[in-house]
Amino acid sequence: MLSEPRSGRLAAWGNALLAGFVSPDDAVLAVVGDDALHRVEGLPGESGPVGLTLALGRLRTLGVTGLRVALPAPGHPLGLSGPPAFNARALDAREAVLAYGAPYGFVPEVSEAGPAGDVHVEVVWHCLPVREAPPADVPSLGEAERELAEALRDATAMLSQLDVAGSGPVAEAAIDAYRARAERGREALAPGYPPRAVRVLELAQRVGLLISVAYENGHGGAVSASEMAARGEVLRPVERTARRAQVAAYNAYVEERER
Repeated sequence: MLSEPRSGRLAAWGNALLAGFVSPDDAVLAVVGDDALHRVEGLPGESGPVGLTLALGRLRTLGVTGLRVALPAPGHPLGLSGPPAFNARALDAREAVLAYGAPYGFVPEVSEAGPAGDVHVEVVWHCLPVREAPPADVPSLGEAERELAEALRDATAMLSQLDVAGSGPVAEAAIDAYRARAERGREALAPGYPPRAVRVLELAQRVGLLISVAYENGHGGAVSASEMAARGEVLRPVERTARRAQVAAYNAYVEERER
């Protein structure tokens, strides 16, 4: 859970490109990642899908000076600003990117093709009109950092009481995957982001790891219905806090510009 969202990569590296910290080729390479191809559909002035390089360049001419992330979930329109049609598509995808400086938003549609072990992933970003309004429920970096620290402490204590296993092959694999991500390079965000944003994002990812271990590592000692319900009650607000912190970190570049 809370793995790096495609919207986060697009916003972070798009911001770095708009600010002149990276080249278009480097930005596109970082956004695409392990996917085979990214295209943008519905971009003003274009009759069909275009490549990511052209799309990112076009955003500047449209007046876009920054990009924000939204990570909504049912009952929680985190980072969204409307209208309802855009919010609905973003909720279906569980993520979106909103432009700052022009009324456009981007929702990814992900498709996979190919045999097991050789799957090719293609992404089409649908460009849609959005309402220029403050994003919903996004905390400041300072608020996010405090909330995360409290959530991590409380969740760890409660899950220990419930005896949710912190060992075993699934937990070990999750921890190894987290360490591997951390060791691939410390650029949790693109160039140009404040150090505090990097710190908040890394802490959110640590909290996400805890949530993943708790959900995926069987029931541990929480075998009774009441204990399992209690675990869910603990994890839901923690996951919500971690998502809010993720959005705050990715959106820090635009928030700095606004100040």
